[in-house]
Amino acid sequence: MSASEGRRLATRVILLPRDTNAHGTIFGGVLLSHLDLAGAVEARRHTPHRVVTVAMREVEFHAPVYVGDVVSFYTRLVRVGTTSITVHVEVEAQRADDPAAVVRVTEAEVVYVCVDAQGRKVPARAAP
Repeated sequence: MSASEGRRLATRVILLPRDTNAHGTIFGGVLLSHLDLAGAVEARRHTPHRVVTVAMREVEFHAPVYVGDVVSFYTRLVRVGTTSITVHVEVEAQRADDPAAVVRVTEAEVVYVCVDAQGRKVPARAAP
């Protein structure tokens, strides 16, 4: 299966000047926040429970993101474990100055754990 097979658009945003770092590009932490939210959207498709982030693995930044870029977060389910759900997130930027240019800017594997109202781990596949 190719990297793009089975992936779904989880969220799309336009990043603004408030999201920049000292170099004028989008701050990596802003991208990680959106990446985490996108992964949670996918995780919630596979469990009726709340999910919390426990790990971000293999975060790789490939290219910068600029103010005005339209940034798309695509997700693909990797694995549903006993209490965890692992999601791969790919992030692409459509350049503001050249809408035909789409660049993969980052990707990561994110692990979520299913929890109950008290924050205790619960089986991912069990009813709420």
